[in-house]
Amino acid sequence: MSFEYLTNIPLEQAKKDYLALLRENGFGPQTETVAVQHAYGRVTSRAVYANINAPHYAASAMDGIALHARDSFGATETTPVTLREDQYVVVDTGDPVPEGCDAVIMVEELVKNDDGSVTIHAAAAPWQHIRQIGEDICAGEMILPGYTEITPAAIGAMIAGGVTELEVIRRPVVAIIPTGDEIIPPCADPKPGEILEFNSSIFSAMLSDWGAVPKTYPIVPDRFDEIRAVLRQAADECDMVILNAGSSAGRDDYSTASIRDVGQVLYHGIAIKPGKPAILGCRGPKPILGVPGYPVSGIIVIEELLRPLIELWLGRESESRSRTRAILTRPVVSGLKYQEYVRVRMGYVGDRLTASPLPRGSGVVSSFMKADGIVEVPQGTEGFQSGEEVRVRLLNAKKKLKNTLVVIGSHDPLLDELSDLIHTTNHSMYVSSAHVGSMGGIMAIRRGEAHAAGIHLLDTETGIYNRSYIRKYFPHGGVYLVRCVGRQQGLMLQKGNPLGIQGFSDIAREGVRYVNRQKGSGTRILMDYLCGKHGIRPEQIYGYEREEMTHNSVAVQIASGSADAGMGIYSTARLYDLDFIPVCVEEYDLLIPETAWSSPMVRQLIETLKSPAFAARITAMGGYTLDQPGEIIDLV
Repeated sequence: MSFEYLTNIPLEQAKKDYLALLRENGFGPQTETVAVQHAYGRVTSRAVYANINAPHYAASAMDGIALHARDSFGATETTPVTLREDQYVVVDTGDPVPEGCDAVIMVEELVKNDDGSVTIHAAAAPWQHIRQIGEDICAGEMILPGYTEITPAAIGAMIAGGVTELEVIRRPVVAIIPTGDEIIPPCADPKPGEILEFNSSIFSAMLSDWGAVPKTYPIVPDRFDEIRAVLRQAADECDMVILNAGSSAGRDDYSTASIRDVGQVLYHGIAIKPGKPAILGCRGPKPILGVPGYPVSGIIVIEELLRPLIELWLGRESESRSRTRAILTRPVVSGLKYQEYVRVRMGYVGDRLTASPLPRGSGVVSSFMKADGIVEVPQGTEGFQSGEEVRVRLLNAKKKLKNTLVVIGSHDPLLDELSDLIHTTNHSMYVSSAHVGSMGGIMAIRRGEAHAAGIHLLDTETGIYNRSYIRKYFPHGGVYLVRCVGRQQGLMLQKGNPLGIQGFSDIAREGVRYVNRQKGSGTRILMDYLCGKHGIRPEQIYGYEREEMTHNSVAVQIASGSADAGMGIYSTARLYDLDFIPVCVEEYDLLIPETAWSSPMVRQLIETLKSPAFAARITAMGGYTLDQPGEIIDLV
């Protein structure tokens, strides 16, 4: 069964029409009664009134003695009054005030005598240090209005007011139905073609955070009758339903037909990217949302379309999404048909907030984990230029962004180790790294978009790394080149070297599949230099145009069998258990602008580079040499 998208409705119009349909069908909250002790975080369905006074008796507010105030009249520092033992009663805080008493004197103000009497040096005012009946809450008084979230203090007030149970908005139960023949439960060793089902875990956590109760059903194969049966069951048992995967226009897609069979479909296709295949359906008042299988698409769809329904159900105002403006470090190209959501990593460089786009694939769930914000590209807009100021929806607080070290440049796994060490040492500091190659890092420093850039650029005439590039692009200075590591660069090969590759020139052999790094990266510059040295033309290399952005991604292609060779560093080859042919030891340094040199984040970076902990981690990774890391390199 296959079909085309029926609609391309703008998001706001889809929301409006969907809500109108659901309300017309009777969509709305239901209530339940809960014990006050278990009411934290719940929302009252109606006003809550006190059943008793609090306190419900006249209570001593202090440790001391209760007495009739008139017995103390006339007492001063110069004319003290002595009270007989039968004129007062010893009380503790919270004790009922004895019959005939109307004041309490604190124990600190008493002088005890051997005969049991006490002497006082100040008169007591009537009802001093006594909590009156109803002082806190009076019976019949409203404690909480309706549709109010219950706080810990509110629980205490209700108990004090004699309320033992109350009516609250029942948390909506949201069904999550994963579908797909290739989907399997989480495990550590999936086979080729098997896809780990983790969307339901992501969605469950999001739903719980929003105040709903997730209910995940077993994985359903791509068979219409089975999907329809589980969908009908979920719609009977739950208040809202998420039907996950199978909402595209591909083969064996039964989502739309199943939803239509058990209820109705309003729209199939929303003008957003990722998330355009979303299905807006319902069964009576119960929403049924068809969510794409790609995790990023699914996250955006339920964030934009289901979360408002949960907030409406619970009577909560939609959380105000903090927005700000930031400078893009790389261009964002977008189509005209959709409103697109681009995840970005962010940080303040000086007083400028920068935003570096993360990988945009619908299946790249790690980009959502790493994102500090989301740039929304409006429908009908082609995108934004590098250096352009854009509006960003923040996912993290500005305080965190102000304490984030922004590193843009060449990739090396040691940046992750530095990030971990910095944050472990100082929990208030973070590292945001974007991998754009050495030349991209130099340009980011020139534009004032980063605190540091990893670079390893070979001067093919002198054989010296980085210095000539710094002199060329920063002729007037203004930057520091900081020593980081020497690292072993070479050819990464499939385990066991099944093709018998002996040296660099063998990558041009017939039958060898190569995977390259992106233009502008130091590894690509080294690779092109070696091609010239060995007399190899790019067109002789199968896969020369196949580019990856990191050493790890090159290694993954080789380890998975889709490539035979690629340039990379030894530590990455070791991590993926690949064979390795050394080519050279290159200099990987950090470029830091003078304007950032004194910042707390850069100071912490330099301190970490010089630390024994960094040396230990680098040594354990293998393939690195250390020669005074953290020291400034003389550029003269």
